[in-house]
Amino acid sequence: MDFKNKVVLVTGAGRGIGAAIAMAFAREGALVVVNYLRNEDAADQVVDRCKESGGDAWAIRADVMDPAAVEGMIAQVLVETGRIDAVVNNAFRAYRFNPDHRRRFQELDWGAYQEQFNGAVQSACNVCKAVLPHMRQRASGSIVNISSDLVEHPVVPYHDYATAKAALVGFSRHLAADLGPYGIRVNCVAPGLVWPTDASRETRESIREQLAGQTPLRRIATPEDVTGPVMFLASDWSRFMTGQVLYVDGGLVMR
Repeated sequence: MDFKNKVVLVTGAGRGIGAAIAMAFAREGALVVVNYLRNEDAADQVVDRCKESGGDAWAIRADVMDPAAVEGMIAQVLVETGRIDAVVNNAFRAYRFNPDHRRRFQELDWGAYQEQFNGAVQSACNVCKAVLPHMRQRASGSIVNISSDLVEHPVVPYHDYATAKAALVGFSRHLAADLGPYGIRVNCVAPGLVWPTDASRETRESIREQLAGQTPLRRIATPEDVTGPVMFLASDWSRFMTGQVLYVDGGLVMR
């Protein structure tokens, strides 16, 4: 895929899946905006690796939960580059995929659901709303939201996290229907368990092996496995796709 002269914003790109996505776009020649919240050093390392890969990048700190901060980030990107071709909404509230210590339904209050909903849906909503005027003006753009295969296959019932990701899928589909007439596409990528990441570091090896045994491709996804589907949906190769969910879990979910 050729992303030369394209500008791609990746939220939550200072580590894990977001960092892998940013570096993958850079390898294809994109100018990547590495959004981060706290760890400036980690974001700067991602920028360095993007540049080493042949693309260009810079890091921008912004809390995607804060509409004003997001507006400022988008404005800064447009001043510096004049365009945003694709947005990857990867940022989410911190979560730990630890089946041994997950909170059961009876242990969760509504605040836990709200926190995850805000992290998944409110953050994506803020970014989409801020970038929409620019994409409408250009009559083009691709938005890729990172969901989860837990929405379809709750192999472990992470109630609050998966419910929020289900809401993100609904948000994405309605947004796709709304923005399609303006030439703007909205799709989702839904990974299964991805290891290693900060979120999966507490998932013990026996659980990972058990999950791999249930997966047709017989392994757990790496962050790099997620990058190809994201780039596909951001590229012209998928120019007639919108409102779709691509499952990246080795065949655990088949739709």
